Amino acid sequence: MNETIFITGVSSGLGHGLAKMYLEQGATVYGCSRRAPEDLIESGLIFKEADLSDATTACHAVGSLLADAGHIHRIILNAGKLGQIRDMQATPLSDMRETMEVNVMANKWLLDLVFASGRKVKQVVAISSGASRSGQRGWNGYSISKAALNMLIHMYANEQRRTHFTSLAPGLVDTAMQDYLTNLPADDRFKPLAILKEAKGTDEMPDGETCARQLIDIFPKLLERPSGSYADIRKL
Repeated sequence: MNETIFITGVSSGLGHGLAKMYLEQGATVYGCSRRAPEDLIESGLIFKEADLSDATTACHAVGSLLADAGHIHRIILNAGKLGQIRDMQATPLSDMRETMEVNVMANKWLLDLVFASGRKVKQVVAISSGASRSGQRGWNGYSISKAALNMLIHMYANEQRRTHFTSLAPGLVDTAMQDYLTNLPADDRFKPLAILKEAKGTDEMPDGETCARQLIDIFPKLLERPSGSYADIRKL
C-alpha cells in the first residue's frame, strides 16, 4: 500500500488497531496520542506525543510530526473523550469544556494546520458515534460534542472541495471506554448500559483490530457518498 495515513489517538483501541493494520499493509503511518504505543513505533509508526486537550502544545507537536509528511491520502480523526455518564444537571462545565476541546476544537485546529500547509489530502474520516444522533440520557457532553463534530465535518466539506469528508460511526468497539461503561452499575435512567453489558465479549462488540479491518475496507467506499455526510457502519 503506497499511502500516507495520519491517525489521532493511536495508543489504544480503534486508533491502535487502525495504525497496526495500515502498517502491516505497508502504508506510511503518522500518529499522535497522549501515550506512546511502543509496539507500533517499533513497527514503523512515525509518532509524536500530544494531549489534544491542550491546544497550544498539541498543535506544535502535530505540526512537527507532519512537517515532512507531504501529501496525505487519509486523515482519521479518531481521538475522543467520553466523560462520565451522569445527568446533564450533574455534569460540570469543566467536564463539558474538556470533552468539546478534544472531540471538536482539536479537530478544527488540526484540520486548519493541515490545510494551511498547502498539502493535498484525499480523504478525512472523523470517528463519530450513534450517540451524536440518539442523545441518550447520561451521554451529555459526548453526544453534544459528536453532533458538533458531524457539523464541523460538514462545514469543512463545503470549503475544502478537493478533500472528501465523512463523519463515521463505527458501531460498538471493545475499548477502554466500553470497559468503563460496562462496569457501571445497572441504572434504569441510562438505558444503553444494559445493551452494552449484553454486547460485551460478543461479536456485537469487536475489539479494535477487528473493527479496524472492517473500517479499512469501508473507507474507500465512503468516497462514493456525498462529501460531508454522516454514515453509520451498521447501516452501510
